[in-house]
Amino acid sequence: MENLNKIIGDINSVLYFPILVILLIAVGLYFTVRTGFIQVSLLKESFRVIKEKPDDESDVSSFQALMISTASRVGTGNIVGVSSAICLGGYGAVFWMWLVAIIGAGSAFAESTLAQIYKKKGEKGSYGGPSYYIEQGLKSKKLGLVFSVALIVCYAVGFNMLASYNLQQSFKSYSIYDPNLTPKILGGLFALAVALVILGGGKRIIKITQKLVPFMGIIFVLVSLIMIGLNLTRLPEVFRKIFEDAFNFKAIFSGLAGSSMVLGMKRGLYSNEAGIGSAPNAAAAAKVSHPVKQGLVQMLSVFIDTLIICSATAFMGLSSGIEPSPALDGSPFIQEALASVFGNFGYYFITVSLILFGFTTLIGNLYYVDSNFDYIVGKELTEKQRLPYRLIAVFLIFFGAIQEQGFVWNLSDLFMGIMALINLPAILVLSNKLIACLNDYEAQRKRGEDPVFVAKNIGIKEDLDYWK
Repeated sequence: MENLNKIIGDINSVLYFPILVILLIAVGLYFTVRTGFIQVSLLKESFRVIKEKPDDESDVSSFQALMISTASRVGTGNIVGVSSAICLGGYGAVFWMWLVAIIGAGSAFAESTLAQIYKKKGEKGSYGGPSYYIEQGLKSKKLGLVFSVALIVCYAVGFNMLASYNLQQSFKSYSIYDPNLTPKILGGLFALAVALVILGGGKRIIKITQKLVPFMGIIFVLVSLIMIGLNLTRLPEVFRKIFEDAFNFKAIFSGLAGSSMVLGMKRGLYSNEAGIGSAPNAAAAAKVSHPVKQGLVQMLSVFIDTLIICSATAFMGLSSGIEPSPALDGSPFIQEALASVFGNFGYYFITVSLILFGFTTLIGNLYYVDSNFDYIVGKELTEKQRLPYRLIAVFLIFFGAIQEQGFVWNLSDLFMGIMALINLPAILVLSNKLIACLNDYEAQRKRGEDPVFVAKNIGIKEDLDYWK
C-alpha cells in the first residue's frame, strides 16, 4: 500500500502542476472571456431563474438540482480540505481557492448547460452528464466510458472514503476516542445512515438534500460571522498575509507540490468541482425551458461553495489568532480556532457540521454514481438492479473510516484529475454550440420573452431526446 501511495502521489505531482493548473485556468479564462464574463454579467439573472418551478411537481426543479450538486460540493472538503490547504500550504492557499472558483464558474456554466442540451429521457424524468455529451457531441463512446469509470471510482471510492475518514477524525478531540475501535463504530454508523437514504432511491436523495443543505449552510456561515465579528481587529492582518503569501513566488516554486498555490487549487477544485464534470450529472435532471437557465443556476453553486462556505471556514480559523501548522492539519485547526472563543462548543459545532456536511456529500456523490452506471450499461437501471453496487458503496464508506488519510487523498486527487483531463477539453470542443445556446437565450431575454430552446435554431443536428 505504501509503494502504491507513493506512485499515485508522484503521478499527481505532475498531473496537477503543470498540466491541470494550466488547463483549469486556461479553460476557465476562455469561457469567462467568450461568455462576456458571465460570472458578473448574468449573476442577477441566475438568482431570478433559480426561483422558477416546473409545471409538474414531480419534475426536478432548478433549485432541487442545485441542492444535489451543492450537497456533493459542500461537504467535508469545505472544512477539512480548506484547513488542510492552509495548514500545509499557508495563508495564500485561500487566494488560490478564490481564483479557482471565480474562473472555474465559467467552466461550471459551460458543462452544466451542455448537460442540459444533451440530456436523455428516462422513466422518471431526465438524466445525463459529461459521458452523454462526450458520446453525442464528440462522437466518442469509448471516452464517455472512461469518464464514467473515473467518476465512479472518484466518488463512490475516493471521495466517499475520504468523507467518512474526515468525519471520524473530527472525534479525535474527545477523550472517548479509541483509535482501534472508534473509527470502526463511526464508519459503521455512517454507512448505515447512508444506506437508509440511498436504498430508498434517487427521489429520496433529492428530498433529503433539498431540506438539509440550505439549513446547514446558513448555520455554518452565521457561526463564522460571529467568530469573525469577535475578532474583527485581526482581519486586516489576515488579508495582508493571504495576499502576501499568495504572491510569494520564491516560496511557491521552491516547494511546488506543497505550496499555497498548488494546495489551494487542488483543495479548491476538490471543494467546488468546477470543470471536472460532476455537477452536470445533477444539472441534467432539472426541468427547465432553456439549457442556459440550469447553467446559470449551477454557476451559483460554485460561488456558494467556495466564496461563501470555504471563505467562512478560512476566516473562522485565521481570525482566531491560532497559527495554522502541519500538526493541526484537518479539522483540528478549525476546532481549536473555535474553541479559543467558544470553548467546548467549538469542538461540538465542527463535529456536528462535519456530520451534516459529510452525510449530504455521501448521498449526493452516490446520485452521480447512479447516472454513470446507467451510462455504462446503456439503460436506466431499476432500483433493484442498483442494489449490488449501492451495497458495495455503503461498505466503502465503512472501509474509508479506517484507512490512512494520505492514500485516500491521493486516490481522490488522481481520479478527480482524470475526470478534469477528459471533461475540460470536451467542453472546449463543444464551446461553439454552448455560445450559440447562450446567444439564443440572451436574444430572447432582450425581446422580453421567457427563453424557450429549440435545438435546430442554433444549428444542432444531432438527434436529441429533448429540445426538438
